[in-house]
Amino acid sequence: MTRKAVESTTAGQPDKVCDQIADAIVDEYLRRDPQAHIDLDVMGSHGMLMIGGEASSKADFDLAELARRVYHEIGYTDEIEVFVNIERQSKEMEGSRGASDTVIVHGYATAETREMLPRPLVFAHALTRRIDNLRRNDPSFAWLRPDGKVQLVLERDRVRTVTVLASHDASVNTRDVQTIILDRIVTPVVGEEGAQIFINPIGSFTTFGFQADSGASGRKQATDTYGALIPHGDNHLSGKDPHKAERAGAYMARYAARQLVSQGFATSAFVTLVYTLGRAEPVHVEAKGTGGAGGTGVAKDLTEVAKKQFDFRPDAIVERFSLARPIYQSTAVYGHFGRAEFPWES
Repeated sequence: MTRKAVESTTAGQPDKVCDQIADAIVDEYLRRDPQAHIDLDVMGSHGMLMIGGEASSKADFDLAELARRVYHEIGYTDEIEVFVNIERQSKEMEGSRGASDTVIVHGYATAETREMLPRPLVFAHALTRRIDNLRRNDPSFAWLRPDGKVQLVLERDRVRTVTVLASHDASVNTRDVQTIILDRIVTPVVGEEGAQIFINPIGSFTTFGFQADSGASGRKQATDTYGALIPHGDNHLSGKDPHKAERAGAYMARYAARQLVSQGFATSAFVTLVYTLGRAEPVHVEAKGTGGAGGTGVAKDLTEVAKKQFDFRPDAIVERFSLARPIYQSTAVYGHFGRAEFPWES
């Protein structure tokens, strides 16, 4: 692949606001009840937020108040009306000791970066993280607002285009926004001469967040995983407890891929797990790699190596990484992978 295009978002992008609220709710359930089973979605639009789904737990708390708190911590100052419709999980699902859905997950790792992620995705997340860090911590960036996005294209490992969308206070003109973001955000991270740089290319960006666009949890699966450079699973991650096969399986597939690369079996590895309703063991495991010790660019089958080394049952994954604890809100922005603070990245 000679051309690679990826996106990342700031914490205040509407879909990511919904992801963070969903995972803050997951965290609060797990803080009060580590055995809670949660599967919920969040949707926001024009002053309204809807939380819906299922939860089976002894925990009892004010989900609407928690959602408002997270919304304001992200950086929004307006008030939102919150509607909650959470029901108990069905008896059939509660009784299942295996996967609670039919699920396909993928894991990937590459030796091309320290994070074991594709280089353009590392750049994109670094840019959005820098935007948020400056907005929150540097008084000279107090004019920045929470909503933003980065798109980045590499061709033959050189940055060709960088697009930054950054919401801002109306008192700052477009030219100043473009100059400051280029000098203080894009150049320090990307440092590539000859790239085309587009910063708020249609002009001002002063109407943002739920005032400008709707948001929904689970819509940024590519950003959460491998930047659409590698297939991602058929179920999103945020809003689900760690016993869910889509969440536990995605983390274990990534861990397995990382280990296959770290152990020298490949310079890039791709792992697929398929879970079927009611079964703990995946019904299909496949692992492939390229490169590695004595290897070439030809794909090689590492399935038996993966099956021998790793236990892919969701409950075993939860136990291995101590996942039944409140660590998920921070996964909901800048990607779930390539970050040493998460146990599946160790």
